[in-house]
Amino acid sequence: MMMTRRLTVVTVFALLLGLLGVDLANSAPLDPFQAPPALALGSGLAGAGAHCAALPTAD
Repeated sequence: MMMTRRLTVVTVFALLLGLLGVDLANSAPLDPFQAPPALALGSGLAGAGAHCAALPTAD
């Protein structure tokens, strides 16, 4: 039973590493000067594209 579990864990990690490798090989490098802030606490930037941007209005 341990061999099956170990084989499953090794297979999952190999697939995850393979997926990460393919993603890194095919994506453009990030530009930190164009990226949105990771935490915009108190920056005045409004949320967009998430549930916090879909608040009801007073219309």
